[in-house]
Amino acid sequence: MMISPELVIFLIVAFLVAAILIKNMLQPAKRVEVKIGSTTVDAEVADTLPKQIKGLMFRSGLKENEGMLFDFGSEGYHSIWMMNTSFPIDIMWINEGKVVDIKKDAQPCGLICPSYGPKEQARYVLEVNANFTDRHKIKIGTRVELG
Repeated sequence: MMISPELVIFLIVAFLVAAILIKNMLQPAKRVEVKIGSTTVDAEVADTLPKQIKGLMFRSGLKENEGMLFDFGSEGYHSIWMMNTSFPIDIMWINEGKVVDIKKDAQPCGLICPSYGPKEQARYVLEVNANFTDRHKIKIGTRVELG
């Protein structure tokens, strides 16, 4: 039986992608304190494409003042989705030391998911438990410091 060159290329690419994902998952997560308004969030940093793709997938939840900070490296209209996420979250887009947009109570989904994008460009996205922004009175314009 002959294996097609397309199948060989596909298998090589799939192996390389899997190796990159596994390497990133085995590295200890980088964390940063995010001071937002009058509260502080202990955030895991997603600063590589594999970490950003995985995001909060397959987790059962976050602790009260825990989150995930996506650092995209530059300003843009960075969209977020919640594929295979099992709990609702608040999503905050952050730029130049302030919250520039918020999506409250984004609901979990399976394979077919909406994408949430900001009204303004942002470099960072902070994901926290749903209702976090209401509990801590965070709104557009709230000051943010990354530790």
